[in-house]
Amino acid sequence: MRGLVRGRGVRTTVPAGDGGRRAADLLQRRFGTSAPNLAWVTDFTYVATWAGFGYVAFAVDLYSRAIVGWSAGTVKNVAFVEACLAMALWRRDHTGRPVPPGMIHHSDAGSQYTSIRFTETLTVQGLSASIGSVGDAYDNAVAESVIGLYKNEAIAAGSPFRDGPLRTLADVETVTMDYVDWYNNHRLHSRLDNLTPEEYEQAYYAQPTGPPPGDAANKKTA
Repeated sequence: MRGLVRGRGVRTTVPAGDGGRRAADLLQRRFGTSAPNLAWVTDFTYVATWAGFGYVAFAVDLYSRAIVGWSAGTVKNVAFVEACLAMALWRRDHTGRPVPPGMIHHSDAGSQYTSIRFTETLTVQGLSASIGSVGDAYDNAVAESVIGLYKNEAIAAGSPFRDGPLRTLADVETVTMDYVDWYNNHRLHSRLDNLTPEEYEQAYYAQPTGPPPGDAANKKTA
């Protein structure tokens, strides 16, 4: 038995230039909410394959820590992160848990998330953009933590989600799909009273009248 060690990796966040304005940080490191779909955090990471680097993006709900959306690609462009958002919105709609107008979408200051195109996409979807400061991982700590779990539990050599080497992006997609299903429906989280993200959300929606949404970012921390 040995512990999993997180090593240094490829730089994925390229900050935008100083010429334009970007959204404010609406979370201010308050990484808890009183209900689902009040705030999501998002980020992406790299995965090495025989065919070259691939990239995987995630969107995570701050209430349940559920991975609500993900995408994989060979290019880390705006379309790549938009695909993650599109999956998250689609999944919420098709599980009867639609996103309300004004939900916070929080990311780091990477150029993909600060671009005019992505900002307009958030506006069209009725979401409130939130962006952390440049070069500070703590401003997006929950997304960083989920990605760390994904890299150690799904992508690392010896992972039970892998049946061999990651040859192409298709292999990464298969591993990611299986991992997200397990993470949301089977992985117990101590922060959620040892429930899975899905069980935690079901308990919320099973209440006769859900607790008032309150502030989108309360005082709970990651």
